Amino acid sequence: MTVDTVVFDVLGTLVDQVGGLREVVAGRVPDVEVAVARWQEHVAAEHRRVVAGERPYVPADVLDREAAREVLGEDPPAAAAVTGRLHAWPDAATLLDELAASHEVVALSNADHTTLLRLSAHAGLRWHAAISTEAVRSYKPDPAVYRLAIERVSRPPGRVLMVAAHAWDLRAARAAGMRTAFLDRPGADAPAPDDRFDHHLAGADELVALLG
Repeated sequence: MTVDTVVFDVLGTLVDQVGGLREVVAGRVPDVEVAVARWQEHVAAEHRRVVAGERPYVPADVLDREAAREVLGEDPPAAAAVTGRLHAWPDAATLLDELAASHEVVALSNADHTTLLRLSAHAGLRWHAAISTEAVRSYKPDPAVYRLAIERVSRPPGRVLMVAAHAWDLRAARAAGMRTAFLDRPGADAPAPDDRFDHHLAGADELVALLG
């Protein structure tokens, strides 16, 4: 497989989003896992509304505040900043460093540009470029997001590999003509039996080996 650019989803793929949400709600609710699920469901539902044109675009930190009020009944100071303080998966920093020696490495995220800056610094993640869905005032899986990524890297889509732990993300990338690799992570949105992604990877080492 000839690939010039590797585009990574960030939340859940490079950083432990669920773990960060657990830290925010811990000690405030009787059932942490239920609270985290409700938080994620609220954000995902609002993403869908924005993509469908049912709601004007608002930055991701606004949606986190809304989720905090819905789940906790309050707006804790940590809510809006939770994404920028997420911890990287143990293999993520090394993965990016190794691939960056031979490929263009790009982050493509629903987090806004400022949050991606904070996250890169906090989690020790380095990429050649970071693209936020904020640039098109929408969220993944809006096709405009993937078109933007292809335009920004100025490569044929077939030479761009999208890596994500979310099957829904990869379906949209595949529809845009990008190559796709599912990277299994705890709590990942696993591919359905009829998904046809180019690769299904059990870990970061498999991705490094794949790209040589």
